[in-house]
Amino acid sequence: MRSEEGGGKPDAAVVRDALGVGVAVGLSGFAFGVTSAGSGLTVLQTCALSLLVFTGASQFALVGALAGGGNPLTAAAGAFFLGVRNAFYGLRLSQLLALPRAVRPFAAQWVIDETTAVALAQPTRRSVRIGFTVTGLTLYVLWNLTTLLGAVGAEAIGDTDAWGLDAAGPAVFLALLAPMLKTTTERAVAGAAVVLGLGLLPVLPAGVPVLVAALAAPAALYIEGRRAPKSAGRMKADNDAPRDDR
Repeated sequence: MRSEEGGGKPDAAVVRDALGVGVAVGLSGFAFGVTSAGSGLTVLQTCALSLLVFTGASQFALVGALAGGGNPLTAAAGAFFLGVRNAFYGLRLSQLLALPRAVRPFAAQWVIDETTAVALAQPTRRSVRIGFTVTGLTLYVLWNLTTLLGAVGAEAIGDTDAWGLDAAGPAVFLALLAPMLKTTTERAVAGAAVVLGLGLLPVLPAGVPVLVAALAAPAALYIEGRRAPKSAGRMKADNDAPRDDR
């Protein structure tokens, strides 16, 4: 069966791609469960984070800062600022999905990196809705199930740092983000954020480097805004310059 608009992607292909992303990322919830339990949170607190927050990067940032001895308020602020990006995703997805008003509050819970990436890759509204729904449902169920299994099994695993499970979530996030960095400005922002975050990690309290790294975006946009008028001025000068038609 094909999407309703002409030239659309087959529904089966959309479902296959969405399931692939949902299963691959959903399984990393196990790493979050183990990491969260290892940082001192109870099984109930860990599961509540996945059920209610449901945005992996923010969850890992929160428990990582707590595990590093960071202030809970600073840790929560870092997680919050990472989660703000989902609001911008929602602005774009609301246009593509065009869901009924009554459904939007429930769909908002699934507006995350992975569902956005799958939805934006689709050519038609039908395939956008299918991709978003299948990815969101698969990921939500698996992420919460594996979070529970990871939190319960944390004691049996032992030292989570030795297994390197705390890196699984961020690694998946970066793997999804990297192909979306298409412009020079986007790459510059990502590079500056990495430099700031990693460079300040040894000297600032846990959770604070994430907040500072977020400044890379407005700084890059400010620099780009300053360059735009100059570029426009040079182009105008070139166009107005007298030409020798001989």
